Amino acid sequence: METKAIEVFFTTATFYGLVISTLSSWSNLFFLQSKFWSMISKVVSIFSTSSIILLLVTRWSYGKYFPLSNLYESILFLSAILLICQQLAEIKLSTRLIRCLNLPLVLCLYWFGISGLPKEMRTVTGLAPSLQSNWLMMHVSVMMVSYGTLILGSLLSLLFLLLNIILLKTENSSSMNSFYSSEQNQNFQLTNIQQSLQTSLLKVIDTWSYRLIGLGFPFLTLGIISGAVWANEAWGAYWSWDPKESWALITWLTFAIYLHARLIKGWTGKKAAIIGGIGFIIIWICYLGVNFLGKGLHSYGWIS
Repeated sequence: METKAIEVFFTTATFYGLVISTLSSWSNLFFLQSKFWSMISKVVSIFSTSSIILLLVTRWSYGKYFPLSNLYESILFLSAILLICQQLAEIKLSTRLIRCLNLPLVLCLYWFGISGLPKEMRTVTGLAPSLQSNWLMMHVSVMMVSYGTLILGSLLSLLFLLLNIILLKTENSSSMNSFYSSEQNQNFQLTNIQQSLQTSLLKVIDTWSYRLIGLGFPFLTLGIISGAVWANEAWGAYWSWDPKESWALITWLTFAIYLHARLIKGWTGKKAAIIGGIGFIIIWICYLGVNFLGKGLHSYGWIS
C-alpha cells in the first residue's frame, strides 16, 4: 500500500471519527443519556487520536523530517495534543462536559486544516532552508504543547463561567420557591443537593483549569526562548517584533497575569476564569489569526 494511500486513509478516518465522536457526545448530553452512547463517544475519540498520531508518523516517515514544517502539519499536531489532553482531563474530572466542548473545537480546527488550506501545503515536500535546523523539533513542538494545554485550560475557564451562570439562575429560581407543602420542601432539598454537586464540580474545573494553564505556561516560556535563540541563528537577531512574536508575547503576558492573580492575589473562581477566558481568545489570535496577515518572518505558515 503506497504512502499516499495510507495518508489519505488516516486523514479520512480521523475526520469521520471526530464527526461521530462529536455527534455522539452531544447526543448523549442532551438526548440519548445512556452509558452506551457515552462509551461510543469515548472509544471513537480514542480512535481519532490514534489515527491522527499515525497520520503524523506516516508524514514523518515519508518526508524524513519532523512534521511541523507548515500550518497544516502544526494543525495536525495541535489537534493530537488537544485530544490527548482532553482524555487525560476526563480521567481526572470524571465529566463528559470537557469532551462536548473540546471535540467540536478539534473538529473545526481539523476540518480547516484538511479543507481550508491549499493542496500544496498538505503535500509532503522537503524542508525550506530556513527550517533545516535542529531547533525545528525543539521550538515548534514545545510551542504546540503549550498551545494545546493553554487552550484546554482556558476552555475549562469558559466552562466554569458557563456553569456558574447556570448555577446562579438555578439559585435565583429556587429562592422564589415557597415552603408551604412537604412536596415543595422535598423539591427544595433536591435542588440544594444539585447545587452542592454543581459547586463541587465548579471547584474541580477551576482547579484543573489552573493546573493546565500552570503546565502550559512554562512550555510557552521555553518555546519563546528557544524561538529567540533559533531566530538569532537564522536571521541574526533574537527579537524582531514580528507579528507572531508580538502576539506570543501578548499571550505570555496574559497567562502571566492569570498566574500572578492566582498565586499572589489569591484569585479563584470567576475572577480568574474571566482572565482565562480572555486568554482563550488571545491564544487563537496568536496561533491562527496572525497567519491571515500574511506578513512577517513567520510567513512560511501563511495561506497562499
